[in-house]
Amino acid sequence: MKDTEDAVVFGSGYLANTGIIPALTGKTDAIFVDELAHACIWAGAKLAGAALFTFRHNDLDHLASLLAATRGQARHALIVTDGVFSMDGDLAPIAGLAALADAHGAWLMTDDAHGIGVLNAGHGSAYGEAVPLQMGTLSKAVGAYGGYLCASRVVCDLIRNRARSFVYTTGLPPGVVAASIASLDLIASEPDYCAQPLRKARLFTEALGLPAAQSPIVPLILGAAEAALAAQAQLEAHGFLVAAIRPPTVPEGTARLRFTFTAAHEEADISRLAGLVRPMVAVPA
Repeated sequence: MKDTEDAVVFGSGYLANTGIIPALTGKTDAIFVDELAHACIWAGAKLAGAALFTFRHNDLDHLASLLAATRGQARHALIVTDGVFSMDGDLAPIAGLAALADAHGAWLMTDDAHGIGVLNAGHGSAYGEAVPLQMGTLSKAVGAYGGYLCASRVVCDLIRNRARSFVYTTGLPPGVVAASIASLDLIASEPDYCAQPLRKARLFTEALGLPAAQSPIVPLILGAAEAALAAQAQLEAHGFLVAAIRPPTVPEGTARLRFTFTAAHEEADISRLAGLVRPMVAVPA
Protein backbone atom coordinates (compact mmCIF):
# COMPACT_ATOMS: atom_id res chain seq x y z
CA MET A 1 0.00 0.00 0.00
CA LYS A 2 2.87 2.40 0.72
CA ASP A 3 5.26 1.15 -1.99
CA THR A 4 8.10 0.56 0.47
CA GLU A 5 10.29 -2.48 1.11
CA ASP A 6 9.34 -3.06 4.73
CA ALA A 7 7.31 -1.90 7.72
CA VAL A 8 7.59 -1.88 11.50
CA VAL A 9 4.49 -1.94 13.72
CA PHE A 10 4.49 -0.12 17.06
CA GLY A 11 2.11 -0.17 20.00
CA SER A 12 0.67 3.24 19.02
CA GLY A 13 1.34 6.25 16.84
CA TYR A 14 2.76 8.12 19.81
CA LEU A 15 5.18 5.28 20.51
CA ALA A 16 6.14 5.23 16.84
CA ASN A 17 7.15 8.89 16.68
CA THR A 18 8.89 8.88 20.06
CA GLY A 19 10.89 5.84 18.93
CA ILE A 20 11.64 6.52 15.26
CA ILE A 21 12.96 10.07 15.52
CA PRO A 22 15.50 9.45 18.34
CA ALA A 23 16.61 6.23 16.64
CA LEU A 24 17.55 8.10 13.46
CA THR A 25 18.95 11.35 14.88
CA GLY A 26 21.15 12.47 17.76
CA LYS A 27 23.18 15.31 19.18
CA THR A 28 25.18 16.00 16.03
CA ASP A 29 22.08 16.16 13.81
CA ALA A 30 19.31 18.65 13.01
CA ILE A 31 15.54 18.20 12.92
CA PHE A 32 13.16 20.57 11.10
CA VAL A 33 9.51 20.39 12.20
CA ASP A 34 6.39 22.14 10.93
CA GLU A 35 5.07 24.38 13.70
CA LEU A 36 1.66 22.64 13.66
CA ALA A 37 3.00 19.08 13.73
CA HIS A 38 1.41 16.65 16.16
CA ALA A 39 2.54 16.61 19.80
CA CYS A 40 4.17 13.17 19.47
CA ILE A 41 6.43 14.46 16.68
CA TRP A 42 7.61 17.22 19.00
CA ALA A 43 8.10 14.69 21.81
CA GLY A 44 10.24 12.46 19.59
CA ALA A 45 12.26 15.41 18.31
CA LYS A 46 13.02 16.61 21.84
CA LEU A 47 14.03 13.11 22.94
CA ALA A 48 16.54 12.92 20.08
CA GLY A 49 18.69 15.71 21.53
CA ALA A 50 19.38 17.10 18.05
CA ALA A 51 19.31 20.77 17.09
CA LEU A 52 15.62 21.50 16.64
CA PHE A 53 14.29 24.08 14.16
CA THR A 54 10.67 25.10 13.66
CA PHE A 55 9.45 26.22 10.24
CA ARG A 56 6.27 28.18 9.72
CA HIS A 57 3.26 26.08 8.82
CA ASN A 58 3.57 24.73 5.26
CA ASP A 59 6.06 27.52 4.46
CA LEU A 60 8.57 26.04 2.01
CA ASP A 61 10.51 29.31 1.72
CA HIS A 62 11.04 29.49 5.47
CA LEU A 63 12.18 25.87 5.59
CA ALA A 64 14.55 26.49 2.66
CA SER A 65 16.12 29.42 4.49
CA LEU A 66 16.57 27.37 7.67
CA LEU A 67 18.16 24.52 5.74
CA ALA A 68 20.47 26.87 3.88
CA ALA A 69 21.61 28.51 7.11
CA THR A 70 22.05 25.43 9.30
CA ARG A 71 22.31 22.22 7.26
CA GLY A 72 26.09 22.39 6.93
CA GLN A 73 26.49 22.31 10.72
CA ALA A 74 24.70 18.97 11.14
CA ARG A 75 25.78 15.43 10.32
CA HIS A 76 22.28 14.31 9.35
CA ALA A 77 19.08 16.31 8.85
CA LEU A 78 15.48 15.17 9.22
CA ILE A 79 12.39 17.07 8.05
CA VAL A 80 9.17 16.00 9.79
CA THR A 81 5.58 16.99 9.10
CA ASP A 82 2.03 15.76 9.34
CA GLY A 83 0.64 14.73 5.96
CA VAL A 84 -2.84 15.85 7.01
CA PHE A 85 -2.87 18.30 9.90
CA SER A 86 -5.15 17.04 12.63
CA MET A 87 -6.61 20.34 13.81
CA ASP A 88 -6.88 22.19 10.48
CA GLY A 89 -7.44 19.38 8.00
CA ASP A 90 -5.08 20.90 5.44
CA LEU A 91 -2.36 19.00 3.60
CA ALA A 92 1.41 19.36 3.76
CA PRO A 93 3.14 20.39 0.49
CA ILE A 94 4.83 17.01 0.31
CA ALA A 95 6.25 17.35 -3.20
CA GLY A 96 7.94 20.63 -2.24
CA LEU A 97 9.22 19.18 1.02
CA ALA A 98 10.63 16.19 -0.84
CA ALA A 99 12.42 18.50 -3.29
CA LEU A 100 13.97 20.49 -0.43
CA ALA A 101 15.03 17.30 1.34
CA ASP A 102 16.72 16.08 -1.82
CA ALA A 103 18.44 19.41 -2.45
CA HIS A 104 19.87 19.58 1.08
CA GLY A 105 20.69 15.93 1.68
CA ALA A 106 17.98 15.56 4.32
CA TRP A 107 15.53 12.78 5.16
CA LEU A 108 11.79 13.44 4.94
CA MET A 109 9.33 11.82 7.30
CA THR A 110 5.55 12.26 7.11
CA ASP A 111 2.91 11.34 9.68
CA ASP A 112 -0.05 9.96 7.74
CA ALA A 113 -2.36 9.29 10.70
CA HIS A 114 -5.21 11.20 9.04
CA GLY A 115 -4.40 10.33 5.43
CA ILE A 116 -4.31 6.54 5.18
CA GLY A 117 -7.64 5.05 4.20
CA VAL A 118 -9.16 8.31 2.94
CA LEU A 119 -6.78 10.03 0.49
CA ASN A 120 -5.41 8.84 -2.86
CA ALA A 121 -7.60 5.73 -3.00
CA GLY A 122 -6.67 4.94 0.59
CA HIS A 123 -2.91 4.96 0.06
CA GLY A 124 -2.55 8.17 2.04
CA SER A 125 -1.21 11.69 1.73
CA ALA A 126 2.34 10.78 0.62
CA TYR A 127 1.34 8.40 -2.17
CA GLY A 128 3.33 8.98 -5.34
CA GLU A 129 5.87 11.26 -3.65
CA ALA A 130 9.50 10.56 -2.73
CA VAL A 131 9.04 10.10 1.02
CA PRO A 132 11.50 7.56 2.48
CA LEU A 133 9.98 7.57 5.99
CA GLN A 134 6.19 7.11 6.04
CA MET A 135 4.77 6.88 9.53
CA GLY A 136 1.13 6.54 10.52
CA THR A 137 -1.39 4.88 12.80
CA LEU A 138 -3.65 1.86 12.71
CA SER A 139 -6.41 3.83 14.40
CA LYS A 140 -8.35 6.64 12.67
CA ALA A 141 -9.58 5.29 9.30
CA VAL A 142 -8.04 1.84 9.86
CA GLY A 143 -10.22 1.58 12.95
CA ALA A 144 -7.93 -0.58 15.09
CA TYR A 145 -4.90 0.40 17.19
CA GLY A 146 -1.17 0.77 16.74
CA GLY A 147 1.41 2.74 14.78
CA TYR A 148 3.77 1.95 11.92
CA LEU A 149 6.77 3.05 9.89
CA CYS A 150 6.98 2.11 6.22
CA ALA A 151 10.52 2.52 4.89
CA SER A 152 13.43 0.66 3.33
CA ARG A 153 14.41 -2.72 4.71
CA VAL A 154 17.68 -1.34 6.07
CA VAL A 155 15.90 1.45 7.96
CA CYS A 156 13.27 -0.90 9.35
CA ASP A 157 15.96 -3.31 10.57
CA LEU A 158 17.67 -0.39 12.29
CA ILE A 159 14.40 0.69 13.94
CA ARG A 160 13.71 -2.83 15.20
CA ASN A 161 17.06 -2.83 16.97
CA ARG A 162 17.33 0.79 18.10
CA ALA A 163 13.87 2.31 18.71
CA ARG A 164 13.35 1.99 22.45
CA SER A 165 9.58 2.34 22.19
CA PHE A 166 9.60 -0.74 19.95
CA VAL A 167 12.20 -2.87 21.73
CA TYR A 168 10.98 -2.33 25.29
CA THR A 169 7.19 -2.43 24.92
CA THR A 170 4.68 -5.22 24.45
CA GLY A 171 3.57 -6.09 20.94
CA LEU A 172 -0.01 -5.63 19.80
CA PRO A 173 -2.54 -8.31 20.78
CA PRO A 174 -3.29 -10.79 17.96
CA GLY A 175 -6.92 -9.67 17.74
CA VAL A 176 -5.87 -6.07 17.11
CA VAL A 177 -3.41 -7.21 14.43
CA ALA A 178 -6.12 -9.32 12.76
CA ALA A 179 -8.53 -6.37 12.78
CA SER A 180 -5.86 -4.10 11.27
CA ILE A 181 -5.12 -6.60 8.48
CA ALA A 182 -8.84 -6.93 7.71
CA SER A 183 -9.17 -3.14 7.54
CA LEU A 184 -6.14 -2.76 5.27
CA ASP A 185 -7.55 -5.43 2.97
CA LEU A 186 -10.83 -3.49 2.82
CA ILE A 187 -9.01 -0.21 2.09
CA ALA A 188 -7.00 -1.86 -0.68
CA SER A 189 -10.05 -3.43 -2.31
CA GLU A 190 -12.58 -0.58 -2.06
CA PRO A 191 -11.05 2.73 -3.25
CA ASP A 192 -14.49 4.21 -3.96
CA TYR A 193 -15.49 3.68 -0.34
CA CYS A 194 -12.25 5.30 0.80
CA ALA A 195 -13.15 8.40 -1.23
CA GLN A 196 -16.45 8.92 0.58
CA PRO A 197 -15.19 10.79 3.70
CA LEU A 198 -13.55 13.53 1.61
CA ARG A 199 -16.55 13.73 -0.72
CA LYS A 200 -18.87 14.21 2.25
CA ALA A 201 -16.59 16.78 3.86
CA ARG A 202 -16.76 18.73 0.59
CA LEU A 203 -20.55 18.52 0.56
CA PHE A 204 -20.43 20.20 3.97
CA THR A 205 -17.98 22.95 3.00
CA GLU A 206 -19.88 23.62 -0.23
CA ALA A 207 -23.15 23.97 1.67
CA LEU A 208 -21.53 26.57 3.95
CA GLY A 209 -19.66 28.45 1.23
CA LEU A 210 -16.32 27.52 2.77
CA PRO A 211 -13.15 26.60 0.84
CA ALA A 212 -13.33 23.00 -0.39
CA ALA A 213 -12.17 20.53 2.25
CA GLN A 214 -8.72 19.04 1.62
CA SER A 215 -9.37 16.09 3.94
CA PRO A 216 -12.26 14.67 5.97
CA ILE A 217 -11.33 17.11 8.78
CA VAL A 218 -13.06 20.50 8.63
CA PRO A 219 -12.40 23.14 11.34
CA LEU A 220 -14.69 26.07 12.12
CA ILE A 221 -12.70 28.60 14.14
CA LEU A 222 -14.86 30.47 16.64
CA GLY A 223 -12.16 32.21 18.67
CA ALA A 224 -12.97 31.97 22.37
CA ALA A 225 -13.06 28.61 24.15
CA GLU A 226 -16.47 29.50 25.61
CA ALA A 227 -17.90 30.04 22.12
CA ALA A 228 -16.63 26.66 20.94
CA LEU A 229 -18.04 24.87 23.99
CA ALA A 230 -21.41 26.57 23.59
CA ALA A 231 -21.51 25.58 19.91
CA GLN A 232 -20.61 22.01 20.81
CA ALA A 233 -23.49 21.87 23.30
CA GLN A 234 -25.90 23.35 20.76
CA LEU A 235 -25.03 20.73 18.15
CA GLU A 236 -25.14 17.94 20.71
CA ALA A 237 -28.69 18.96 21.59
CA HIS A 238 -29.58 18.28 17.94
CA GLY A 239 -27.87 14.88 17.91
CA PHE A 240 -24.45 15.78 16.49
CA LEU A 241 -21.22 14.90 18.28
CA VAL A 242 -18.69 17.58 17.29
CA ALA A 243 -15.64 18.22 19.45
CA ALA A 244 -14.80 21.70 20.70
CA ILE A 245 -11.02 22.07 20.48
CA ARG A 246 -9.52 24.67 22.85
CA PRO A 247 -6.11 25.78 24.10
CA PRO A 248 -3.60 24.34 24.78
CA THR A 249 -4.36 21.96 21.90
CA VAL A 250 -4.70 24.98 19.59
CA PRO A 251 -3.34 28.53 20.09
CA GLU A 252 -5.22 31.10 22.18
CA GLY A 253 -7.96 32.78 20.23
CA THR A 254 -8.40 29.89 17.77
CA ALA A 255 -10.79 27.58 19.64
CA ARG A 256 -12.84 25.71 17.10
CA LEU A 257 -15.34 23.07 16.24
CA ARG A 258 -13.64 20.13 14.55
CA PHE A 259 -15.86 18.20 12.15
CA THR A 260 -14.67 14.78 10.98
CA PHE A 261 -16.63 13.07 8.22
CA THR A 262 -16.86 9.35 7.54
CA ALA A 263 -18.24 7.18 4.76
CA ALA A 264 -21.14 6.25 7.05
CA HIS A 265 -22.51 9.78 7.43
CA GLU A 266 -25.79 10.28 5.56
CA GLU A 267 -26.05 13.18 3.13
CA ALA A 268 -29.35 14.26 4.70
CA ASP A 269 -27.63 14.53 8.08
CA ILE A 270 -24.80 16.55 6.55
CA SER A 271 -27.34 18.94 5.06
CA ARG A 272 -29.12 19.28 8.41
CA LEU A 273 -25.80 19.85 10.17
CA ALA A 274 -24.85 22.57 7.69
CA GLY A 275 -28.14 24.32 8.41
CA LEU A 276 -27.36 24.39 12.12
CA VAL A 277 -23.77 25.54 11.58
CA ARG A 278 -24.53 28.24 8.97
CA PRO A 279 -25.31 30.97 11.56
CA MET A 280 -21.98 30.22 13.28
CA VAL A 281 -19.90 30.80 10.15
CA ALA A 282 -20.33 34.57 10.42
CA VAL A 283 -19.16 34.63 14.06
CA PRO A 284 -15.86 36.59 14.26
CA ALA A 285 -12.85 34.55 15.36
